[in-house]
Formats: sequence, C-alpha cells, structure tokens
Amino acid sequence: MRAIMVVLGGLALSSVALAGDVSRAQFFSPTLGYDYPYTIYLPDAYDPQASAPHPVVYLLHGSFGNEFDWATKGNLPQTADRLIEAGHLPPAVFVMPGSRSWWVDGHNEAARSAFFNDLLPHIEATYHVGTTREQRGVAGLSAGGYGAVNFALERPELFAAAAALSPASYIPAPPKNSSAHRHPAFLNAQGEFDQALWEQLNYTAHLESYRLRVTPRPEAEQGDTPPVPFYISAGRRDVYDAEFHARQLRQAIERIQPGDVRLDLYPGGHTWRVWRASLPAALNFMFQSVDATPAVLPDSQAE
Repeated sequence: MRAIMVVLGGLALSSVALAGDVSRAQFFSPTLGYDYPYTIYLPDAYDPQASAPHPVVYLLHGSFGNEFDWATKGNLPQTADRLIEAGHLPPAVFVMPGSRSWWVDGHNEAARSAFFNDLLPHIEATYHVGTTREQRGVAGLSAGGYGAVNFALERPELFAAAAALSPASYIPAPPKNSSAHRHPAFLNAQGEFDQALWEQLNYTAHLESYRLRVTPRPEAEQGDTPPVPFYISAGRRDVYDAEFHARQLRQAIERIQPGDVRLDLYPGGHTWRVWRASLPAALNFMFQSVDATPAVLPDSQAE
C-alpha cells in the first residue's frame, strides 16, 4: 500500500486510517473548456499491472456539492474499506467527479456531455478499471441521484447497475423549496426556472426509449441491452417529499423490469445521515450485478 496523505475539504485522510488511497485530480475537459475535477478511491489491492481490471463505480454529488463530498461527508472510503475487507465487495475503484450542474447539459455547463465524452475516457485511460458495461456502475445522492437515474436510463449499455439515494427526480416539477429553482443549470436568460428544460431532461423523458432497448421483442429472447438493476432509497421525513417521488420512480421502472428494482426507506430527512446509512446497502446491491471478479496479481507478485 502506498503511504500517502491527502486533504479533502479540511478532512485529512491518511493511509494509517484507510486501507485504500484517496486523492484528488483534474484534467482539461474539451467539452467544458476548463479543468474537470474528481476525487478517486483506489483499493488497497489496486494494481495497475493486474491481469484483470478493477470494477469501477461513479458516485455523483448533490446540488451545489463538489468532488469532495462523498469522501469527506459520505464516508465512502471507510465504507468501501470495510465492505472490501469483509469480502462483500471486490477491490473496486470509486470515482467521485465534481460538477457545477445537476449532471445535465443545462444552462450553465454541459455536465452530461462532459461526463460521457471526457470523464469516462480519461478515467479508463488513466487507471486500470473496467471498460465494459459489466464492470461499471453509477450512483448518486439527491441531484446526483437524479443524474445517476438519467445516465442509466439513457445509456443502459454502459452500466451494470445504478443507485439513487434520495433522488431529486421530481415529477412533474421540483417542489418550491428545491434548489433546482435557484440552480444555474435550470435558470434561463431571465433568471427564471426553466420548466420545459426540466421535463426534457428528467427521467420520464428517457423511460420509453429505455423500455424499447431492454424489453425483448417478440422475435427475440432478450432485448438489445439487459435492464439496469436499480437501488433507490429515501428518508421518511425528507423535506422534499423524496419518499413519494422515490416510490413513483420505482413504479415507473418496475413496470419495465419487474423484480429488478429495490426501494429502501430510512428514518430521517434529506441528510448525510440517511445517505451514509443507505450507502452499504446500495453498494451491496450494485455489486450483485457489477462484475465482482477480483483483480488478479501478476505471477511475480502472487503469494
């Protein structure tokens, strides 16, 4: 294990406390025209020379959040360490990107396009991670859950599983107290909330094309792409009524893929306490589908 220390948002994470390494990096994004930041967790068993790549999960932050949130507030490194050590997860890589948007091509930046066109190729060229659907997952909380749902529905050929914690996937519109009403991603030139853009980008706009891709045709035994198993969670006292919207989301996806959606409800609100509590269940669910084949060390390093 490499002995390093990185400081994320004022919280020091060291190799003494963690089995995996956590670091921050950035690269120039042609889509955005500026540097794209991300935090990355590499498991203790990470080996760039291993014969098999490590599975990778992309974790999206919430509204007005940043690339540090999952590591400093969500306890992702500690949770991953514990689950990997217990054998519940393979030695997986977790990428926590930063975005100024709600993971959409909104009024302020092309976050969706930058994720697919710039971030994924960069991560796969820089780290020894899986480049196939079977080795890739996506998850997020709140606005990041909104993004994770949209990404999986729009591009099911890229993700083996998805998780959305308190997803801000509100229909027909976000509640008045939602930050979506003041986020530059959804504010038009007049500074007003763009309801048409919200409807154009929300998960309901992707459901039919997703259904057609994952549902077997009469002449075929299976669809062109397997369904993406979904884990959804919410707090029962969420100020944005996330439980109601999570139930709606579950029903919409279950109509397409019965038995491939799980909904967990937790005591609490729209808080990190709920998201930290649901993260282990979300990861355990996802890694029932994300390739769990451990990376194989070269003969020279095998015991």
